[in-house]
Amino acid sequence: MNLGNAVGRSPLVLAIALGLTCPSLVLATDAPAAAPSVQLAGIDTHEAPRVTAFVDFAKKSVVEGTHLDMASAASQATPLNDSVKLAHLQLVLKPSAQRQAALETLSAQQHDPSSPNFHKWLTPAQFGTAFGVADADIAAVTSWMRAQGLTVNAVYPNKTQIDFTGTVAQIRAAFGTNEVAYTIGGKVHRSNDSNISVPTALKPVIAGVMGLNDNKPMPQHIAPRLASFNAQSGMFQLAANAAKAPATSASGVHTDAVQFPTAARGLVPGDISAMYGIDKLRAAGFTGKGVTIAVVDVANMVDADYANFMQTFHLDKYNGSFTQINPAPPSGPTNCLDPNTVDNQQYDFDETLLDVEWSAAVAPAAHIVAAICSDADAKGNATTTNFFGGAFIASANLVNASASRPDIISVSYGYGEDAIDLASKQAIDAMWAQADAEGISVFVSSGDSGSNPDFNGGLNSPTSYQGARPSAVSANAFGTSSHVTVVGGNDTADVLDNTTSKYFRKMTDPTLGTALGYVPEIPWNQSCGNEVAAKSMGFNSTVKFCQQQFKFDPNGVYATSEAGSGGPSGVVRKPSWQKLVYNAQKDQSRDVPDVSLFAGAYGAHTWVVVCTAAYPCTSNFSGPVSLSGGTSLAAPMFAGIQALVDQKLAGAGRSQMQGNAAPTLYALAAKEYGSPTSGPTDALKACNADNGNDGTQSCVFHNVTRGSIATNCAQGLGDDDPILSNCYFVADLPQYNTGLGYFPIQIGLTSMDANPQSYSSKTEAFAARPGWSFASGLGSVNATNLANAWLSYAKK
Repeated sequence: MNLGNAVGRSPLVLAIALGLTCPSLVLATDAPAAAPSVQLAGIDTHEAPRVTAFVDFAKKSVVEGTHLDMASAASQATPLNDSVKLAHLQLVLKPSAQRQAALETLSAQQHDPSSPNFHKWLTPAQFGTAFGVADADIAAVTSWMRAQGLTVNAVYPNKTQIDFTGTVAQIRAAFGTNEVAYTIGGKVHRSNDSNISVPTALKPVIAGVMGLNDNKPMPQHIAPRLASFNAQSGMFQLAANAAKAPATSASGVHTDAVQFPTAARGLVPGDISAMYGIDKLRAAGFTGKGVTIAVVDVANMVDADYANFMQTFHLDKYNGSFTQINPAPPSGPTNCLDPNTVDNQQYDFDETLLDVEWSAAVAPAAHIVAAICSDADAKGNATTTNFFGGAFIASANLVNASASRPDIISVSYGYGEDAIDLASKQAIDAMWAQADAEGISVFVSSGDSGSNPDFNGGLNSPTSYQGARPSAVSANAFGTSSHVTVVGGNDTADVLDNTTSKYFRKMTDPTLGTALGYVPEIPWNQSCGNEVAAKSMGFNSTVKFCQQQFKFDPNGVYATSEAGSGGPSGVVRKPSWQKLVYNAQKDQSRDVPDVSLFAGAYGAHTWVVVCTAAYPCTSNFSGPVSLSGGTSLAAPMFAGIQALVDQKLAGAGRSQMQGNAAPTLYALAAKEYGSPTSGPTDALKACNADNGNDGTQSCVFHNVTRGSIATNCAQGLGDDDPILSNCYFVADLPQYNTGLGYFPIQIGLTSMDANPQSYSSKTEAFAARPGWSFASGLGSVNATNLANAWLSYAKK
């Protein structure tokens, strides 16, 4: 660099020029300490700094993909006051293509038992040194940030993330974009009004800013329902507000596909243990002892709920433990606030309860950690204006901790890729790649609204869509990384098949369970897109089933998109391990889910029991009981299964930390199901979920092949209403309640085709099928067989 070019510049500009030439001048304050080198066979990550030109503040370049087109759907837009402070934003740094490629090579080797890098896990500091941005480049970036008046709170050890704070005016001066409050669908959202710009010299190492818009991952659970237990029937009487999908017989008589319209089955830990082969593993002494599972959440639960749950279901004898923490960042002021700090009172958050209790239900001896960074304090005030949310902050702080990182992380949050800017997506994927490189197994829920996870508990529509082109098909942006395992949702098929007596006893056993073993499964789908429900009512297609339903429900009261989610990523390419198994989707996308477990039921017939502070579990359920579900249930349950596998591996001298489970799961599934080249195996048919316990005792996976996650989708009929793609419309509803009034809509079923002209099992989004499918991934598992197969695969 010619320092003569800096003559006449401000002292700050000169400091940047000096820093680029002599990075040691600023490294002490701007970059984490260098990590001890780690020897990785055949992996070379050495590179020179990429910021080589003079940092001219006036010469800027646009960073594409750093803006969401909220304005297109806004009815009102108001610029934020210049003095508004945006706290704990994250500047997302961009490692070189060489280092990103090297990381993917290492990841494949870390999961390959034949590689010398098998299970050579890294620390956060080692990860940053090998795969982050060079220290000199970080020094250049942070010097520029301070010159703009921004406060640099922390540079993360991963060297891909800088926590900073600034006012609206400072953000505009630094990044050339305005923060605007938009009113969309009656709700106020915040976003930058354009792509950001940065000094051209720094553009090679800057991906964007996370937190300039307020889109954030949301919990993926079914709204809990209150119920009372009937000891004679062994069923729960649902409160009046419990939703259930109406069904209509082919004869036109309005009826219910479920035998007990106001009653429900409440599954308990003993049921799940029997259904998924956990009982045999537990009987052999594998209970998750010595394994730490961190469930990531944004609000607290009452500590005593865990003890109540464990005692009620006789799991306290395993001596598991539970703590709630607010994981701090690796340095600087905290960006993780306890929601109880304002009024100093604990309260229950439904998502946290489900995550904690049902990961412990599967792994009762594990140490369960609820890692909580709130989105808002106890009075509803934003703890930071970084609205990408506490779920990301908690996860990032766990992964970057210098010590005591968990073995497993379960995340039951999500939103569609269509609702995220590319910089935020890159930050999420980089975080999960780091977790994988450190040996942490991450499980993410797929979502609860069929082919687009944005509409949990609602209807897939463009009403509140915040992107440029609304589609009924998307995938969970929090889970489409190739370094996590995504867990979808199943339903027990016995009720719709009228085979309950074959799979459940009438009276409870000592653990309060009634399941006799594995129960046939179908994809969880509460809409009229459920083929199994349609067939049970005498219809030969879901289109006719839906059309008949809406004759009896002309205002769409029971229209729903509630179902397990799945779909192709529009951002992440298909990893090599996902190509291994029979019927892998022939696309170039990372496809989700990977596996699935029970999440919910058609007709709201089957749930799981949750013990809460307001409604604690009592002896024989003598008091009111809270019932819940969703893929937010499935993800922590699979995390619990992984804890059992980890304990077994550790006992045999293998690594307790396994990193991303998906590569091993697909390798094992290829042995059972077959591959795209070899074709299906005999075991594929034998391990069909429809077989129940008949001949499936040796199966690792239960292949779900009936039903789909195709659910209701809708668009308005007004001239100005956005056109929704990937929706096959079946009926017009005259007075649908949008929450802002009653308006006419078209309603249909989600389709793989952008502009569907017909509808079938080949075009619906998405049908279950032999092998892998968008509906249920590889299917569910027998935990005992999985642990045994994994032990054979994970050679020393």
